[in-house]
Amino acid sequence: MILYSLQKLEKSFNEKTVLDIDHLEIEQGFIYALLGPNGSGKTTLLNILGFLDKPSRGYLSFKGHSVSFNERVLQPLRKKVVMVNQNPILFTTTVYKNLEFGLKIRKVAKLQRRKLIEEALEMVGLRHLEQAPAHKLSGGETQRAVLARAMVLSPEVILCDEPTASVDLENQLKIGRLLKEINQEKKITLIFTSHDKRQAASLPQHRIFLEQGKTSRHSYENIFPRHLLKDKTPLMDSIRDYQTLQNGANNSLSNARFRIDPEAIEVQTLNSDEPSSPGVVGRISRLSQDKASIRMAVSCGVRLTVVMPRETYKKLRPLVGEQVLVSVPESAVSFID
Repeated sequence: MILYSLQKLEKSFNEKTVLDIDHLEIEQGFIYALLGPNGSGKTTLLNILGFLDKPSRGYLSFKGHSVSFNERVLQPLRKKVVMVNQNPILFTTTVYKNLEFGLKIRKVAKLQRRKLIEEALEMVGLRHLEQAPAHKLSGGETQRAVLARAMVLSPEVILCDEPTASVDLENQLKIGRLLKEINQEKKITLIFTSHDKRQAASLPQHRIFLEQGKTSRHSYENIFPRHLLKDKTPLMDSIRDYQTLQNGANNSLSNARFRIDPEAIEVQTLNSDEPSSPGVVGRISRLSQDKASIRMAVSCGVRLTVVMPRETYKKLRPLVGEQVLVSVPESAVSFID
């Protein structure tokens, strides 16, 4: 079932468009990772999906019903979607009372409150701390308590903004396992933002890439600081020589970033006569969301991700550790402010 559908949806602040999504659908019951560089619109999109912010224009539906952004419509929707912020706040009372607060607001009976709270704390491994002062929890414990507080409300969707950004590695792994458990056992749709590439690769069933407010298939990959264009390598030399750069797109090499589209990169065998840069093939894998494509890592001064159709890969048959030639057409390079 389609949970969210977005069409021609835009969000602007002070006449600057920060979100511009032509079409996006999110299915019920899955884990989605929302990925992209800082300023790409991830948190803005989460706020709209959580019915906390209104798009400037466009269409949004939830479970097949068009969403009208007025309080009468939004109040019941907000009971179905819970947001967990990057820096969550707990009340200065016990862990138990923090979880109980939302249930009291919803007028859940006392015995049912107790049952829901105990189940949630057991699931997140904090049952022994239910009477502990919430403000004295560690960072990892706080994040798990906030997830438990979200769970007791029995939402259909939990939105997490960087759920492991401020915790240590041990708790990152615990929270990752917990998110998967919540999705599988409670059948809750999870949408989270992350800069953790390991987590983004292992946890979600689907990934949504944002770049400058727009959806993109691979925007999380091949993003480099613009100062790399000063490096004297064959790859950077070829990119720097493009007419686009000579016309001013490259005025400040010390600032911002540039991106190389993984699908536009061309790979040839060593006997090719095309202008190219030498590289060494690293990891080769299939795209989880696109079985007809192959992802390949190539080191050529920088580590590039190359995405190619399986048929192209079968013709070349590059092996891990083998040398190849890489060419990056001008159309593959874009600049991020």
